[in-house]
Amino acid sequence: MISFRQLRYFVEIVEAGGYTRAAERLFIAQSALSRQIKELEGSLDVVLLRRDAKQFELTDAGQDFYERSRKILLDIDRAVAQARTIGKGEHGALRLLHSSSVPLSAPLGPTLNEVLKAFPGISLEISQAPSEYQAREIDEGSADIGLARLPILRKHPNLESAVLYRERLVAAVPATHPLAQREQVEIAELREEHFVTVPHRDRGGLSYLVAERCIAHGFYPRVARATSRKNSLLSLVNAGFGIAVVPQSMASISLAAGVSFPAVKDADFYSEVALLWRRDAPAMVNQFVQAFIEGLRATGLPAPEED
Repeated sequence: MISFRQLRYFVEIVEAGGYTRAAERLFIAQSALSRQIKELEGSLDVVLLRRDAKQFELTDAGQDFYERSRKILLDIDRAVAQARTIGKGEHGALRLLHSSSVPLSAPLGPTLNEVLKAFPGISLEISQAPSEYQAREIDEGSADIGLARLPILRKHPNLESAVLYRERLVAAVPATHPLAQREQVEIAELREEHFVTVPHRDRGGLSYLVAERCIAHGFYPRVARATSRKNSLLSLVNAGFGIAVVPQSMASISLAAGVSFPAVKDADFYSEVALLWRRDAPAMVNQFVQAFIEGLRATGLPAPEED
């Protein structure tokens, strides 16, 4: 039988970089630690760590088991913290994920701040995550709310979503690029350019949407020699590796002085931002979600038009 203690000991060894340091952190004898790991491997009937006198190496099974065990321990720690918070008469913490292409600038960030004032017992744990990852985490119950760029490719039966708004897309080009001084460009003018962000076959989000729109206009984005799916894509544009198509909000908060953002004038070059939460979410989550949606509408943000 695998114990909670064995999981924690195993994760500590990996993160400490060895048995000796892990034993010191755990305040136990190294021999006892080694015995627990041998019992764990015996229960699993698999070798997790290859070790000699000076170092250890994770096996493939060990690497996978470490990643899953670490997530289990984080979830347990979060559950304990949540229970203690609720036990003190507070409401608890919500985990909110947002895409790197959905910056918490106005109106999202200020609205979240205002809504929190109406829920004094709630705190937010905010992290960045791709849209597909958000959907999976919320569907599995590891996160509560998501702010994602559509589309999301996989279907999740437990997931609720609401489109918050549409946002025009702009081209991100180096300041030295011939198009940099233009206010608007047509997507056809980017046909021969190299794009520093390309879609992953299993992920939706912004890169997938841009490629889909380009295909509709008769071409597939040419891939630059250096690519990124993170905020650093604007750094790659600044460095001259290629161009990108991004939401207007990313342009408004960009610190890349060497990047220009002419608008893409084609009518179908817009992106939708959606709010995600579980269908069977606790009342606290549902109340926060509804207050957030109403708060956004109060800012004058128009509801997305129906196609």
